[in-house]
Amino acid sequence: MAQSMLVFIISGLVILAYCSQASNERTYQEVVWAVCGKLTGVLCEVAIAIYTFGTCIAFLIIIGDQQDKIIAVMAKEPEGAGGNPWYTDRKFTISLTAFLFILPLSIPREIGFQKYASFLSVVGTWYVTAIVIIKYIWPDKEMTPGDILTRPVSWMAVFNAMPTICFGFQCHVSSVPIFNSMQRPEVKTWGGVVTAAMVIALAVYMGTGVCGFLAFGASVDPDVLLSYPSNDVAVAVARAFIILSVLSSYSILHFCGRAVIEGLWLRYQGMPVEEDVGRERRRRVLQTLVWFLLTLLLALFIPDIGKVISVIGGLAACFIFVFPGLCLIQAKLSEMEEVKPASWWVLVSYGVLLVTLGAFIFGQTTANAIFVDLLA
Repeated sequence: MAQSMLVFIISGLVILAYCSQASNERTYQEVVWAVCGKLTGVLCEVAIAIYTFGTCIAFLIIIGDQQDKIIAVMAKEPEGAGGNPWYTDRKFTISLTAFLFILPLSIPREIGFQKYASFLSVVGTWYVTAIVIIKYIWPDKEMTPGDILTRPVSWMAVFNAMPTICFGFQCHVSSVPIFNSMQRPEVKTWGGVVTAAMVIALAVYMGTGVCGFLAFGASVDPDVLLSYPSNDVAVAVARAFIILSVLSSYSILHFCGRAVIEGLWLRYQGMPVEEDVGRERRRRVLQTLVWFLLTLLLALFIPDIGKVISVIGGLAACFIFVFPGLCLIQAKLSEMEEVKPASWWVLVSYGVLLVTLGAFIFGQTTANAIFVDLLA
């Protein structure tokens, strides 16, 4: 499924670059504002704020999951052992890490220094994939795989996997500023870059997902590293890489969400963006504290990352399909007289297809989130 969706994912990135160049806007929400109008632009900004907020919760849960295993190794205690010291409690370790590292990284106005963590994140991602593949080829004796499903239980199970795929491949919100930061931002060059990047990402996800599932079968944890024993040193290093990567990723996503909230607030108040530094600093600190505390509290009481991803995966589909599709339709409608009729109809039809696909995934995900828990 991921391979077939890759065409739509890449085309969405190319459409955004094309619309950014045509509208001369430099961020995702500004492109949607300029091409699709005020109403769609506001909906896009609200969706970005919700998505980044939910992803920050997921990141804190990931930190807690990996810390639990690392602490078990350091304490040299069996998993699930009772009577653990208070300072090894999950809620305490997540809170301590968040206050010591995440909050200081989130308060600054600019996040340019985060570029130094990107290389470490890439290395960590490849290391995790390599470990999962190696552990599948040469499994440990204590690893006992469950039943291996050879086909989906139902078509609904296939559709339920779409939000997770969208969550994994969603980089569209940050793609517009990245495109504009290129030395020579050209759509053709950008198409080659994003195609290579998505193929690499697919290889990483397929290697981790397939080998992780074959190693543990139906009993695999949604966070695959949790399926491995706590005392495995190589896996413990992978968990440390994941924590380091997530620490910087939280502040980057918070920055995107905070920028959207700031823009919405200024427009609502009718204030200019160029305000005095004092007011901006107070607002930024207040917004950061409220965001940080709310995500932390929710992460402490939502232990299952799968539930968070299932919800925000639907929003990721909007950024991948719906908004790029709407941008393509509006851009071609405005160029109707300049484009050949056949080409115009093909591109507009493709935009409609993107919007329909994204709306289906979002609607199906929202319905599951609402009704499954009610019926359970």
